[in-house]
Amino acid sequence: MNSNSTSIYDPRNPGHMKTFTFDLAYWSHSGFLKDKNGMLVSAGSNSYAGQREVFRDLGEGVLENAWQGYNATLLAYGQTGSGKSYSMIGYGANRGIVPVVCEELFKAIQNQEKNKQYQVGLAQIVIYYQDLSRLKPGGLKIREDQQQGFYVDGLKLVPCDNYAQIERLMEQGNKMRTTATTIMNATSSRSHMVITIQFKQIFLDEAITKQSVINLVDLAGSERQKSSGSEKDRLKEGTRVNLSLTTLGNVIRYFLKIPFCKLTLFMCLQIAAVSPADICYEETLSTLRYAERTKKIRNKAVVNTSPTEKLIRELKAENNKLLSRLAGLGNMGTLVADETRMYFSINIERRMMETFPYLLNINEDPQLSWVLKHFIQDGSCDVGQSTSNAIILRGLGILDKHATFTNADGKVTLTPGDKCKAFVNGVLITGKTKLQHLDRVILGSNSAFLYVGLPAERTDEDLSRYDYDFFQSELAAAEGFSTDKLGAASSKDSRADPSILAVFHDYIKLMPLVAEVNQMSEELKKDFTFELKVKNLAASDSRGYDLQKEIIVKVTHVTTNQVWIWSKAKFINRKFLMEELYQRFREGEDTHVNQDSDPFWDPVEVVHLGSAHVWLQSLAYCLQLEEQTELLNSEGLEEAVVVINLSPCSRDGRILGEDDMVIDPLELLGRRVDFQIHIVECLGVKWLRDAAGRGIQIGYRVYDLPRSLYTKPVWKNVNPKIEETVHFSALNASYEFLNYLQKSALIVDLWGLQGISFHDFHFIFHNTKLFDTANHMSELYQKLLHMEEETELLREINRALREENLLLKDKLKWDTSHHESQCLPRTSCDAEFAKALKIFYQNMNVVRQQFLQLKHSKPPEDNLQVLHLFTERQSQLLNDLGKQFESTICKLKSDVAVIVKKKQEFIAYSRS
Repeated sequence: MNSNSTSIYDPRNPGHMKTFTFDLAYWSHSGFLKDKNGMLVSAGSNSYAGQREVFRDLGEGVLENAWQGYNATLLAYGQTGSGKSYSMIGYGANRGIVPVVCEELFKAIQNQEKNKQYQVGLAQIVIYYQDLSRLKPGGLKIREDQQQGFYVDGLKLVPCDNYAQIERLMEQGNKMRTTATTIMNATSSRSHMVITIQFKQIFLDEAITKQSVINLVDLAGSERQKSSGSEKDRLKEGTRVNLSLTTLGNVIRYFLKIPFCKLTLFMCLQIAAVSPADICYEETLSTLRYAERTKKIRNKAVVNTSPTEKLIRELKAENNKLLSRLAGLGNMGTLVADETRMYFSINIERRMMETFPYLLNINEDPQLSWVLKHFIQDGSCDVGQSTSNAIILRGLGILDKHATFTNADGKVTLTPGDKCKAFVNGVLITGKTKLQHLDRVILGSNSAFLYVGLPAERTDEDLSRYDYDFFQSELAAAEGFSTDKLGAASSKDSRADPSILAVFHDYIKLMPLVAEVNQMSEELKKDFTFELKVKNLAASDSRGYDLQKEIIVKVTHVTTNQVWIWSKAKFINRKFLMEELYQRFREGEDTHVNQDSDPFWDPVEVVHLGSAHVWLQSLAYCLQLEEQTELLNSEGLEEAVVVINLSPCSRDGRILGEDDMVIDPLELLGRRVDFQIHIVECLGVKWLRDAAGRGIQIGYRVYDLPRSLYTKPVWKNVNPKIEETVHFSALNASYEFLNYLQKSALIVDLWGLQGISFHDFHFIFHNTKLFDTANHMSELYQKLLHMEEETELLREINRALREENLLLKDKLKWDTSHHESQCLPRTSCDAEFAKALKIFYQNMNVVRQQFLQLKHSKPPEDNLQVLHLFTERQSQLLNDLGKQFESTICKLKSDVAVIVKKKQEFIAYSRS
């Protein structure tokens, strides 16, 4: 951020930078201190912009426009968590534009001339699921009027005489909003909030009225706008929140195409909030582009004035309405009564906070945290959905009588009801549990509270650290999930890897969503369970480098045991659709949907179970490899064992022997290389053991093969015989191909079948290109391949003739007997050395298998006697491993020593 420009760097391509220019650009992520009043101020750097600077540049302009009689709208757009609500509403002492605008408006009114009258009204509306009908009994309707345009019929505009009234109304609105998010199972990031301030100036001497409407809009998170189509989800992004943001974008694009000189609109400002985190690059770039389009809009605003006659008519009409009600000052009495009740409730709450322990709500949106307080008075205090409870909760997974708090003898305990979920400090409790000051309590799926203990237990500790993420991180830790498990710290500088932190962040963000979806599935009787997994947690590529980790969701049908794997984007999209279905269920509507429209359902798919690495280095030396290796899932746990052979062979499929081994892989450069991959069997397949009607296929991909090869499907057998062999031919081995054999592994994938399977493919390749060798190959293609093979054969003959020609030239220069005495012993030494290397390689394979067996052996958890036997067995295996390794090294040393001795004897003999 620099003055009025914003530059963004692509984390995957740091040299690629984009710069956007706006009217103003603020940096508020770092470079600040907290003063004695709790305000965030610059730490000395001029780059930091606080709430004061934002109001000075934006809020003052909104106020000035209001005084002049213009309508004004301020939109806050951006990704959830980027600072939209912070800019608009603020937090604690750092008040945002909305409260400061209201306060400054009343300050200015007090200093105005006496021959004017002023009226200020406030309205606040929160839109969930693009639906107003659920916010009020009887519903709210959007209507259109020729004079005032679109408006919400039934929305109450509350007259306010001072800023204190507005402050109390906004606090009351936040409480109602917090309750609504719980009842409707919706987070605030999925809602739009509109605060409307109506400011009317009546000029008594000039018979003129000016009226200004200020709309302050906090839009839903813009990340909902991205399409999930790339995730190949059969149900496209269907949320109404996303639809509204898309529509807003379309309106802005339309405005850019039409002649604005013909339109009369209001003054419009926009805040685009972005995150500096590299994991938010795509969202930040999208927001900046959106803001850039909006900046191009130009409009002509007009002052809203009217003569006194119109004002008189309005006053008469309003007077008639008042007379038709309770008459006289009935409404005024009601307003005063409301004010009195509000003051009374505030005083009561303050006294109870000083007397009793209480629960403080914690919400994903910081604006809605610490808004609700549930007091635990002396004796027993029941919690649940029933209206007879002392504390009424409406969240997901909350039963009629969910739990009981007991305040007795100076201590507070929590006892969950039967089959009711309750967590304390991340741990699920099943019985009576004593609470300590600042314990974290979660009831049901995701109703989170901070327990504030008895007054004697309280300290001056800052409560701000106990935010929503703290609760979720604690739950994750209780499940054994942490950044350490992901391998977050690098070995060089011990700093956390940003990509790993992004995965951990995704995990704790998705945890409550998964809990909610599981609860909805249970109540809707869908029989699906959802579980978070980390894709590629323990997986690596063909070179052994770690693959990028990401969060996925494993979906299991409880009855059929069928399994699906959903990406993060697909899961979030489906959850929105599930919420809409669940809301209909809560309202007693028909929830039946056909299968294709059911967000819980998906067609049966093939599931990736695990993979194994089989290193190809032996083929580079024309050595056969017989491998028995574990197929490990994404968490590094064994799913099965595969037996596979890699065999160098001739073009007709004959397996090469020891005499065909090469010392240097470059000897194969430019030559034809043939080898076979033989998958023998698969042992102990857990997938087939866990449920009936399942099958497996094994797939792998060689070099630059355009598609993977798959074995034939095998069903039900836990130890299936595969016995499938594929012959590969490189007619002209290149440097790249030989490097591939020396440094890469064959990735063997195990796939779980649930009624469907892959097709069978068989390929060979030529010059690193792969061709189909199935029986349906065209005659023309066969002729072409035959011609290429004949050409290669002629090249080999030509190469042999050249070598023979050189040999004949050598014979002319050297005596035949001398030539034989020089060459034959050298050839003999080379052959013996190659044989020694082959034996060493085979012995090291045995050592490797013993090491892997040790590595993946797991000790028993409970039985001490079995643990003792396990320890003795492991000790013996370790001893055998050491002996085998030492024997292998000694054998190689001995063989090399014999070869060196023979060569030295030959050299000494030839010199004598």
